[in-house]
Amino acid sequence: MSKVAKINIALPAEMAGAVRGAVDSGEYASASEVVCDALRDWDLKRQLETMDVEEVRRLVQEGADSGPGIDGKAALARLRAKYVAMSKG
Repeated sequence: MSKVAKINIALPAEMAGAVRGAVDSGEYASASEVVCDALRDWDLKRQLETMDVEEVRRLVQEGADSGPGIDGKAALARLRAKYVAMSKG
């Protein structure tokens, strides 16, 4: 487990409300989780911005070569059914 460092941040009221809303809705367990998720997305965006075109082409080809895709809705439905059945015990 990585070390945790506490920092204080100031957010515009609208952003703070969005963070609270995500926690209140149960989407996240804490404001820290919301911020960590946002920072992971920000870091990924920065990484993607530094990729050159050839690297992106290589990754796209790697995905295409990995085999046929699957229907996302059907896969999620199977997963939901699986976890509902597991929760019933």
